[in-house]
Parts: sequence; structure tokens; C-alpha cells
Amino acid sequence: MPIQHAIWTVGHEPKPLITSRLPSEQLLEDMIVRDSRILTSEWMLIGRQEITSFGGRIDLLAIAPDGSLVLIELKRDRTPREIIAQALDYASWVDQLGAEKIAQIYHRFSNGGSLDEAFNQRFGTRLDEETLNQSHQFIIVASELDASTERIVTYLNARDIAINVVFFQVFQHDGQQLLSRAWLIDPVETQANVAVSGKTKGEKEPWNGEYYVSFGDPSSRSWDDARKYGYISGGGGSWYSQTLKLLSPGDRVWVKIPKTGYVGVGQVLESVQPVTEFTVPTENGDQPVARSGHPLCRANGARTAMPGRRAKFPGFQKRASP
Repeated sequence: MPIQHAIWTVGHEPKPLITSRLPSEQLLEDMIVRDSRILTSEWMLIGRQEITSFGGRIDLLAIAPDGSLVLIELKRDRTPREIIAQALDYASWVDQLGAEKIAQIYHRFSNGGSLDEAFNQRFGTRLDEETLNQSHQFIIVASELDASTERIVTYLNARDIAINVVFFQVFQHDGQQLLSRAWLIDPVETQANVAVSGKTKGEKEPWNGEYYVSFGDPSSRSWDDARKYGYISGGGGSWYSQTLKLLSPGDRVWVKIPKTGYVGVGQVLESVQPVTEFTVPTENGDQPVARSGHPLCRANGARTAMPGRRAKFPGFQKRASP
């Protein structure tokens, strides 16, 4: 079913705003480069008009907090068969990108910048080359999409192929143009498909049902405290909290600290909780973690509310740095 946008003025006599058009899709691409929050606040752009090894050209390339890549294509009068085929073709090229090549792409995009430094500044954690580009998703940016393309995208996403569409609509109001945005599929569902594809990349065996969690930069949170109080956490943006919502009590979770390696394995005991509701035992009884002086909160609490999941770690083990 086609996505329809409408904006109404607020008042005693509400009126719908008149729809308009951007002068060009190039302007939309320029706007996204200037402020990628037009798409989402969860990604960092790392490439633009990147030429593939077989002569294609990817409009925009981004990276997510978990190191997965995001291919972004603006629809330019292509047929449904062409745009979907192009998406899969480009994805086959991105799938083969290594850490060095990805760093080079960002170096060109940022006029000499360092991907490691930019990633750390943007997401508050170090980039782990072991998890870099373990999975990817494809995003089509369009003002409208025919029913055939919508059916194809929905079909692929339902089969764990991470592809989604962002719809834009332009409105005219008081001499200005306003831009609205809507997703074809809930981004959380596409994110779940990214997580599943990352588990099975390069493996012939099916996913064994166990999960991987990045605990984050040890300078901003304490793994010793996590073991003591029995929790795992996510912070720095809704990407992490949405990922934790994929877990259920009874799930087996492997915990990894970037640049260190896997540090523990545990079993989820409770559903995800916001930081304001999560408590830890203290000498004065159970206290909210936000008021317990926990170093995790001191580092990230001012930025975002971090959900926690109670877990037990009966099989704790240390591994050498990779």
C-alpha cells in the first residue's frame, strides 16, 4: 500500500499544506550530506558517489554503530526491476570491502579524515575491525514508489534481506518548502535482519540462536561492574537500545569489548529496562543505577538513557587481544 504524506496547519480551521517538489534529487543528496539526520541520527556518512569495481556508482555510504555498512540510493527514474537489481549488485561489492578499503573511502569523503577517529567521536566507542562490515543493509530514498517495488522490498525483508525504503514528501508553506519523511518498513525490523545476516556471514552452518553484544569502550564503562551486578547495556543512541530489545529471557549472549576480544558469556534473565528503572544492590538496598554512582552512568547518562538487561555470567572467560 503506497505511503501517503499529509501535513495540516493547527488551529480552529485546519488546512492541508500544498505538496511541492524539490528542484532536483541532487539537492536532496546535498541536504543529506550536510545533515544526515534527515535520514536518521543513528548513522555516520562515510562515502559519496563511490565508484564500484564494476563501474557502478553508490550515491551514499554510511556506517552504523555496530560497524555494519548502509548503502543509500536515491531513486532516479529507474524501473522497479532496475533499482532492486542495482541494490543487490552494489551489495555484492560492499560485501567484499575490507577495513583498509573502507578507511580509504572515508579518507576521500572527508578530505583526509581518519575513520577510526571519526567513528570514536561520533559513536563514543572505538571501531572494531573484526566486526567492521560483517553485515550491511540497503536503503532506497524516494518520493514515491510503485506497488511492484514495494512488494519486492517487503518480500526480501521478510526473508532476512535487510532492505528498506525512506519516502520523502515536500510541502509548501509561507514561501518555504518543508520536508517530511516516512519508512516503508519499521527500521527496527530491518536492523534485526542486519543482525541476523551478520551472524551468518561467511558461514555455511545456520545461526545457532546465540547473540553477540558489544559492551563498548572500557574507558566509558566497567566490565567488572557489569559482572558484579549482572547486566549488559547499550548507550550512545537508540541503535543500541533497539538491538537490546531483540533479546529475550533465556537467550545466550556473548560479550565483546572492542580492541580486547570476547570477555564473557551469559544468559538473559530479564527484559530490557530503561536506566531510570534499572536497580543494583548497594549497602542501602537496591538503588537506581542512575543514582548509584555507577561509572557507566557518569560517562553516558548525560547523552542518552541507556537500557539494561539483567544477565548472569556463569561461564566468564578471558581471551587475549586479537
